[in-house]
Amino acid sequence: MRIDIWSDVVCPWCYVGKRRFEKALAGFQHRHEVQVVHRSFQLNPAAPAGQISPRRASLMSKYGWSDAQVDTMNARMEQTAADEGLNFDLSDGVTGNTLDAHRVLHLAHDRGRQDEVIERLYRAYFTEKRSLFDTGSLVALAAEAGLDRDEVRRVLAGTEYADAVARDIEEARRLGANGVPFFVIDQRYGISGAQPADVFSQALTRVWADAHAMSDP
Repeated sequence: MRIDIWSDVVCPWCYVGKRRFEKALAGFQHRHEVQVVHRSFQLNPAAPAGQISPRRASLMSKYGWSDAQVDTMNARMEQTAADEGLNFDLSDGVTGNTLDAHRVLHLAHDRGRQDEVIERLYRAYFTEKRSLFDTGSLVALAAEAGLDRDEVRRVLAGTEYADAVARDIEEARRLGANGVPFFVIDQRYGISGAQPADVFSQALTRVWADAHAMSDP
């Protein structure tokens, strides 16, 4: 069974959704026969490459929120994350274009380290308030997660994997995903949003049973 997960590394609900899905997978009887592939999605692909802006200002501009509303939403998100065992600090920080981060994740997939790298990027951004928008940060974080520092730097110096990121986004749109996280189980069952773990558990069990019922003589 293959699970494709579309996400963006600056999406707090994507990190929460990853944790909820992992809880469901941990309790799934056939978890060792499941392949998880993280796919690219950009919430703000128009953000200028190489530039950063305050996350707070971006939220206020995008949603028309006041300072107080941002504080309220941050507090709610931090509590939701805490309920899943995640330590979020959304008090400030920056945001920007995530294309390069996604290119690194495609490299990580090819090197068999994708989960380790995406986990490291999430923790860096949401817990440590580190930037994911410059070569130095991405190289350091990817190396901490087991990738070769020189190879990451070489990839980021060019355009490698940019087409793969674009194909992921195009496929997500074709499947009807207008936001993330978006999960597709065995190319047949889609789940939108950071659903509770039991929703994922039920879906895993159902798709597995359906697939094996179809294969029985």
